Formats: sequence, structure tokens, C-alpha cells
Amino acid sequence: MQPIYEGKAKRLWETEDPTTLRMEFKNDATAFNGEKKASFENKGRLNNAISTLIYQYLEKVGVPTHFVRQIDETNVEVKRVEILMVEVIVRNISAGSFCKRTGMEEGKAFETPIIEFSYKSDELGDPLINDDYIREMKLASVSDLEFLRESALKVNGILSELFSEVGLKLVDFKLEFGRLASDPSRIVLADEISPDGCRLWDLKTGEKMDKDRFRRDLGNVMEAYEEVLGRLKARLSA
Repeated sequence: MQPIYEGKAKRLWETEDPTTLRMEFKNDATAFNGEKKASFENKGRLNNAISTLIYQYLEKVGVPTHFVRQIDETNVEVKRVEILMVEVIVRNISAGSFCKRTGMEEGKAFETPIIEFSYKSDELGDPLINDDYIREMKLASVSDLEFLRESALKVNGILSELFSEVGLKLVDFKLEFGRLASDPSRIVLADEISPDGCRLWDLKTGEKMDKDRFRRDLGNVMEAYEEVLGRLKARLSA
């Protein structure tokens, strides 16, 4: 049996139910558009556990997602969706590619969150695009874009508060959305939310607790992920 899709960090498998899929978290890690690669034991388990906690919490507070249930340590059941080819990036603090593009020093808090869109294309390096690009490329409608912005800002508010409660600063993060196969008129949050796609800094020390530890060769990558999981579990099981 072959997966119906395999990306850098996950595989998707069909199930007996045509409206759901099995999503498997891999131990592979990539950075810089796949130029840097490695594998970490337990990475799939940790990202699955972290993303599951976050998606369960988002569902609880009224954010519709593709999450159905956790199957085991590295697999979850998700609703089948048609992924929108527009990735949404929310930035609260200057970091990463934002600093490279603008020359701004890392760590400046923005007056209001910045929303960016990128075209979901590994071949092209996920380039930044704007509303006009999206319109002409027929990637999403005006109303779809409005929904993506509103949803991203809502998730940002919820997660910024949650991470702050566990001593972490949500610097920036990436979101993906998809149309439900069972109801294409509905768009829901899809993919994952984990330290792979978020920048998280310790509130007290400023220590990086995310994939930047891999990107920058800081070491203790999985130890940081484990710490994030432990803090979330303590907060969400309280």
C-alpha cells in the first residue's frame, strides 16, 4: 500500500471511509527548502502529540479543523480536504525570512500582527504572493481570502495566549487550510501546528524552542520539542 501523498514531514493514507485520511508524522526534518535534511528519533511522535493537543484545543474553542482523532503515537485521522495552495503566515515579532528581506533586526515586536501569503509550491520555493497574484492565479476568491485572514488572526490570538500561559512567546507560524471533501463550501484549518512550523521563544530566557534549533545548528532539537509538549500537556490537562 502506497501513501496517496508524501511531503517533507508527513504522509497521507486512505482509510475505509472516503471522507477521512490517516496522516502520519515522519521523523524527517528539512530546512531551507529541503537543502538541509536530517532525521530525528521521536520527531514524528512529538509533532503528532503537540499538534493533536493544539487542534483539540482549537476545536474546543470554536475553530473548525480537519482533526478527527489521534490513532497512535505517529498517526492521526483527519477529514479529507482539498488543500488551498495559499499558505498563511502570521508574524508577531521580526524573525527569519522577514529579517532577511527587510534588514530589520530579530526580535522587534510588531504593532499589529503581519499576515503574509505564500504560494504552496516546493518547486518554486513557496514564494510570497499578494491578493492580486491569488486572484489572477485563481487560488482563492476574495471571500476566501477574507476568511483566511480572519481565521489566521483568530488562531493567532488563541495560540498567543495559550503559549504565553506556558511561558512561550509565539513569534510567527504557518497555517494551511483546505475545503472539506464532504462539503466543499466549508474551509477548515488543515495540516499541523507544531514547532516545525512555529517559532517559539522562552519568555524568560529567549531560548529558541522550535525548528530554528535545527536550522541554526543549536543542538538539542528534540529536547526543545519535548519541553514544548510537556508544558502544553501540563496546561491543557489541568
